[in-house]
Order: sequence, then structure tokens, then C-alpha cells
Amino acid sequence: MLTGMILLMRCLAADFSTHVDVFQGSEGGGNNFPGVARPFGMVKLGPDLYQSGADAYSGYLPTGEFSGFIGNIDNPLSHITVARDGTDQASVGYYKANTGDGVEVELSASSRAGIYRYSFPSDSQKNNILVDVSHVLPSFRGQGLGQNYKGGNLTIFEDGHYEGLGIYDNGWNEAPDWTIYFCGHFDSDAVSSKAYTAVDSDKSVEQPSGSVSSTSNSTAVGGLFTFEDSEIISRVGISWISTKQACSNVDQEIPKGTDFAAVVEDAVSEWNTKDLFRCSTALMQVLQPTAYEEQIRSLIDIWRHDGYLPDARSSNYNGRTQGGSNADNILADAYVKGVRGKVDWEDGYRAMVKDAEVTPANYPVDPMAPDSSTHHGRGALPDWLSLGYITPRFSRAVTRAVEYACNDFGLYQVASGLGKHSDAQKYLNRSRNWRNHWNPDQTSLGFSGFVVPRDKNGFIQTDPAKDGGYWGDPYYEGSSWAYSWNDVHDMKHLIELMGGPETTVKRLDTIFDKGLFDSTNEPMFNLPYLYNYLGRQDLSVSRSRKVAKGEYHTGNSGLPGNSDAGAMQTWLLWNMIGLYPITGQTTFLIHAPWFESLVIDLGGDKKLEISSTGGDGNGDSDYYVQNLKVNGKEWTKNWLEWGGRLCGWRQAGV
Repeated sequence: MLTGMILLMRCLAADFSTHVDVFQGSEGGGNNFPGVARPFGMVKLGPDLYQSGADAYSGYLPTGEFSGFIGNIDNPLSHITVARDGTDQASVGYYKANTGDGVEVELSASSRAGIYRYSFPSDSQKNNILVDVSHVLPSFRGQGLGQNYKGGNLTIFEDGHYEGLGIYDNGWNEAPDWTIYFCGHFDSDAVSSKAYTAVDSDKSVEQPSGSVSSTSNSTAVGGLFTFEDSEIISRVGISWISTKQACSNVDQEIPKGTDFAAVVEDAVSEWNTKDLFRCSTALMQVLQPTAYEEQIRSLIDIWRHDGYLPDARSSNYNGRTQGGSNADNILADAYVKGVRGKVDWEDGYRAMVKDAEVTPANYPVDPMAPDSSTHHGRGALPDWLSLGYITPRFSRAVTRAVEYACNDFGLYQVASGLGKHSDAQKYLNRSRNWRNHWNPDQTSLGFSGFVVPRDKNGFIQTDPAKDGGYWGDPYYEGSSWAYSWNDVHDMKHLIELMGGPETTVKRLDTIFDKGLFDSTNEPMFNLPYLYNYLGRQDLSVSRSRKVAKGEYHTGNSGLPGNSDAGAMQTWLLWNMIGLYPITGQTTFLIHAPWFESLVIDLGGDKKLEISSTGGDGNGDSDYYVQNLKVNGKEWTKNWLEWGGRLCGWRQAGV
């Protein structure tokens, strides 16, 4: 038996960093970054590991060799690597690794600068640190996703510090050229500081001027710094703006003489005062409301400067869009939850309308999906606007249709709030066009009715249970069994199409009982909680708890799939909290909290406490909700609505 109560109360301070395993989810496809970072920081400082044939998405690999710090060297820009010695060690704000040459490297960081402490063997005569501007993260997947070096420059100044820039392109978002500026200092005097160029990794050539520059991807540039001291402190700032700004960043955040341990301690302190960070937008609204407002404003700023909202973004460039224009959902979620402040919602709405009405140019052409833009916006709009569905001439047609419908519901929400009633009705109607992909005669595992591909001649037969689609398929990272549930804004009609509540419950049961549920990707994230719509909150609790306890683990391979910027961790956090947000709506579905007490700082001197009695304190047993109070009052519904703070729940039969 478990009872729950939600109250506003005081939050107790503690050092939560001691409970963090930064390597959790860094292996087994989780691709979690185990290095040093600050909350909302620009610097992500960690080792880059190289292993032929293995993609290091975060730079980290459990095996492989290091680059960047080496002993004796004759050809510094030949992309030489050095072996690893032992297992890396890390904690919040700190990373340590040892090389096969006996060098110990320790890392920490501020928001826009990093600090390195190199400890070379005491008997070493030449202790070298290499700055290789041409270094990038390669990819071996054969999809053209690796980063590329395009040129750069580096200048070594008389006082021993260096400045420069690197130009790179490509990566996951297939971005054109972007520039990173850097400024580095050593807190010990180098006995030798040399600038080098190298053509196609052939013999490196020293440039006596101490300054090197290249506008070609075939000419690498870099610097080699040699020291007699066995312990070297290096401080490096970066910037998207200029070398001057990079120097300002390191001078302000990690000035000369800064104690390495002090940077680590400051990082720990900042994480403890920032609560949680790697969270989806719905959780960010709860945990970091001020930062959340700034992020909404940033999305709108990207539209102002780049023409479209981003569905994804890296290296200061939009891309790649897998399904819909899902920043629309984020803006809608923020709007209905009352985010106002300095957000210009008229501009925000105009940005959403641009997504909904203007087909983006198909440039750059994505070789994995050449039919339409994956850069931003909705590449399949021509079909969506003229037909109300998406034909197979566009890749990922069903995924796009399902997500475009969600996106249009987001526009309906914001248009309604802004008093644009004609627009609101138009987008509400369009949000129901996912129904045009519903084939009532498509069967699978004894059930009828699924979202399927279609063209002007009608529905196209498919196997709804076939999973794992990719860029050129009708479904992206999911099956019809997954995508048939995604338009929860139209849940009442969906339940009718599936044959009513009783049949819909059986259909959900089949997903879990037949092994169709896929916890490794996002399309099925909401499925364990949809029982709430069917009066079976108890099944939401049991199904979601089984996923959480069975698919998530401690340890380096503890995530069921790619972290995807914290999406996997966020799903687990919501399960622990005992709520599940429906993005773009004010609804939070109730299931059951794991812990006896959970306190969240909501900002504005508000605290949320979720407390429970009767369970085991770890969510393993006795977790069905028997009764509930909200702000001291009995609550019998199975959902909660956002109303300035978390208040107004709904609880169905348990």
C-alpha cells in the first residue's frame, strides 16, 4: 500500500554529487558524455579516444588511444596517438586518465574555459603538449557523419600563450563551415614553443615565425610546447565569437594562479545548487524555470536569424529533422504552462506558422533522405497541405504525418491563447489529419486499425510489427505499433478507432506481453502511461515500473538506448517522480513515486514535495496508489494540471 501527498515546503541542502556515476550510460549505445561540464556550460571537457572502426559520439570510448599529450615526438601533426593505461576515473567536475607513457592528465572546467593538469614522469627529459587544430571526431558508419577539418590558424605569443581558430564542417547535422576560437595559457614557462604545418599528415614543418595558418583541409596547423617541469597547468578558453572573447573567457573564469582543486570544488557546488540539468523541456520547466524561459527565447532567436525553428541543433546550425518540426511542441508546452516573462509570443507564434506553412528549401541535400529537407521545417508540407496526408514520395511519411499533426495541435494551443480563433480552428482541424493514415482494415496480432503508408490510390499494406525504420523508411526508429499511439491530443477518437476502452487496454497489454515495447527509442516513451486514459492507472504504474526497473541499470551500460541529450534519463526521472507530462498540454499523468520523500525547487520561493508512505522506499514493491492528497485535500483523479504550480490532479480507478 502506498499513499501520497504533495505539499510546498523547505528544501534541504546536500552534496548530491557524491551519488553520481558520470560513466553511467557512457557505453552500450548510451553515448553519455562522462567528462567535465557545468550546468548550461559551453565547454564539455573530456578525452577524445580513437579506435579504428568505432564511432566516439561523445569523444569517449571505453577502449582506444588518446591524442593531444605525448612524450618524444618527431612528427607532431601526424595524428599520432598514445596508449591508455588503466581505467579512467571521474566524478562531478573532475576527470583523470593515464597514458601508456606514464602521463597523468586531470581535467576540470568552468562554463567557457577548461583547466588541465599534466603530471609527467619525474625522469622524463622532454614533456610535450600538442595543440592540433586539425583534430576532429571521425565516423566509421559509412554515412558521411564524421567531422571534417577545413583549416585554421595558431599564433604563439612572446609571453607563451597561444591563440587561434579552427574551421570544421559536417557531423550529425551535416553542417557547413563553423569556426571555434581558442586562447590558451600555461602556468609554467615552456623551454620550446613551436608552430607547425603538415600537408596530408606528412612530415610536420616548423614555422619559425610562431604563427601558422591554413585555408585548406589538407594542411594541418598546430603547436608543440615542451617543458622541463613535470607538472604543468594549462588553461584554455573557447568562443564562437573571436579569439579576444576566448581570452576574456579564460581570464575571467580561470585566471592565472587558479588552484585546480578550487575549479573542481566550484563545479561541484554549481551542480548542487542547479538541482538537475539533463532534462527534457517539460522537466526543465519544473526544475529550471528561469533557464527554461531563456531557452524558449533562444529558439525564437534562431528563427529570427536562420528563418526556421530548430528540430535539432549543433555547431550553431539547425539539423537534422527526423520527423516533425518539434520545436513547435516545445513552444506550445511553454505557452500553455504560463511561460511569459520576456518571451515575445507574437514572434514565437510567427515562427511556428513558418514551420506549418512554408516548405523549406531542400539544401543541403541529405544523402540519407534526398527527397526533402532535413535541415529544418517540414519538408513534406506539399503533401500535408494539399492532401491532408503524406505519400511515399517523401521518406518517413507516416512518422512525419503523425508528428505534423502533433505540431499543428501545438499551433492550435498558442493561437487559441493569443486570440487568433480562425487560425486556431484551422490548426485544430489539421491536427486530426493523422486519421487519414489510419487503415481500419490493417491487422496485426488479432487487432485491426493502424497508421500506415498511403498514396492517392489508398492505403499500402504493411507489417505493423516490423520495427526499426530509418531515414528512407515510412517509420523512423519505430513501427506502426509505436506510431499509432502518438497523437495523444486526439486520444478520445483514437480509443474509439481502436474499438473502445476494453479493446484498447488489451491492445496496450499486447505491446508489453508480446515484446513489442521498445525502450531504446522515443516513439514508445508514452505508451506505459496511456492506461490512465482508460481508467487503469494501476497498469500505468506496473507497466512503467517494470520498464524502469528492467531496462535501466547502474553502471556504464545502464541506459537502454542512446541518451539523446538526456531523453532516456528524463523518462526515468519522471518515473521516479511519479508523474508523466503530456507535452503541449497542461496535463501530468499520475502513476506512483519511488521514494518516501522527494523535494523539488520550483523557483520563485516555491517548493514541491512528493511524499509517500507504505512502500519500500525504493519503488520495488507496494507501489500502487491507494489514496492521494494534493495540497492537503483528497484527490481522486489520475491527472494533475499545471496551474502556476503543480496543482489539480486526476485519478481514475486503481
